[in-house]
Amino acid sequence: MDGTVSRRRNRQISRATESEEMVAQRRTTLASIAAAGLLVALKLGVGLATGSLALISAGIESSGDVVAATLTFFAVRLGGRPADPGHPYGHRRAENLGALGEAAILLGGGVIVTVEAVSHLISESKAPTVHWYLFVVIAVALGVDASRTAVSLATARRYNSPALRSNAFHFAGDMAGSLAVLAGLLAVEAGLPEGDSIAALLVAAIIFAAAIRLIAENANVLMDRTPAEARGAAEDAIADVGADIELRRLRLRESAGRYFADVIVTVPPGQAVVEGHQAADLVEAAVEQVLPGSDVVVHVEPRRQGLDLRDRVLAIALAEPLVKEAHDIMIFEQPGSVSVSLHLKFPADLSLGDAHQIAERVEREIAERPGVSDVQTHLEPLERPLRARPPDESADLHATREIERLVRERTGSDPRKLRLLSTDAGRVLFLTVVVDTRASLTDAHGLAGELEDELRQRVSDIAEVIVHTEP
Repeated sequence: MDGTVSRRRNRQISRATESEEMVAQRRTTLASIAAAGLLVALKLGVGLATGSLALISAGIESSGDVVAATLTFFAVRLGGRPADPGHPYGHRRAENLGALGEAAILLGGGVIVTVEAVSHLISESKAPTVHWYLFVVIAVALGVDASRTAVSLATARRYNSPALRSNAFHFAGDMAGSLAVLAGLLAVEAGLPEGDSIAALLVAAIIFAAAIRLIAENANVLMDRTPAEARGAAEDAIADVGADIELRRLRLRESAGRYFADVIVTVPPGQAVVEGHQAADLVEAAVEQVLPGSDVVVHVEPRRQGLDLRDRVLAIALAEPLVKEAHDIMIFEQPGSVSVSLHLKFPADLSLGDAHQIAERVEREIAERPGVSDVQTHLEPLERPLRARPPDESADLHATREIERLVRERTGSDPRKLRLLSTDAGRVLFLTVVVDTRASLTDAHGLAGELEDELRQRVSDIAEVIVHTEP
């Protein structure tokens, strides 16, 4: 219960944090749009004025950044919407779609730049006039690109945003493009007229490289390709939970840096529902620890492989819906084979014929296990609740004295606890006796069994005896 409450509180904190993330990402995106607009005006204006194809190409690339940053802004806004019935995993993959849109814009810009550069080289167009303010524009562009690359990358890393990460790649590409333009202008200044067109081709190559990287990264996410390191981390975390919990299936899907995990684990078939729920909690916590912010769904199944014969017999019996309990499983080893016996409890209102058919199915499946020669089942009705009745104080006092005397004879000390409960079926005795700390569990169980038998024989109207042993 504490783990469930803690996870619920963590999710509430996570939702508040996500709201802060969206605000920070939108601010970063708006700043990117403003910076890209400034660079477009500078590069295109000065490039057209001086005839520098490299600078015009850089301006075209930056104009693509304006559109790309605008797409990122709307993708981040859409990605911040909470999950709904039509989008149970949320809307965060809108960021990946936005990143693919940016990649398409980059590819288009790269094609335009390449065509123009090749055309200039073939036609031997006139080299641009190099003025001092060209270098000022490049210096300003480098400064703006460096600052917005750093801001976008820091925000992307902090909030794990692929859209902002793609922006950071673009801006880093802009820096490389500006350096290429600078090199081209310096080459023209040094007497190499083709330097400007060659620089434009370098800008185009940078654009293509950035676009290809964006397509590969975001297409893998949209195709639900799980990063190997994330899957390995989740598998190791589940393996460390405990030997009783085995991973059967793990499916991970990523959405804008957040993982959704569907996990199937197996536990020993004898574990109760509460124990299975605890196992699911442990698995969920382990995955969330190595993949923070993950949404983890865990399904628990009884283990079917790697079981010893006793656990396999229990699993076979409990697989029948009407078998409510299976107990007193005994394995009798013989030369070359084993015999199996067990008790099966059914609903009290089930007919003997139906219970017998179920028991036969259980026996047949157990008998198919290697080395099992025969199987014997004992059929029992599941106990119904017993109604308590007013106690007979005089009779209970006499019975209590007799019980205390018998316990002293057997153990050498008075019972630690003794309670008689009157029911319609007779009296039920709850008894706690002290056993030597050095005694084995088998010895303590044997003593309890002997006490139960003797108390039933020696004390009148005893319907049930429950003996608890403790050191």
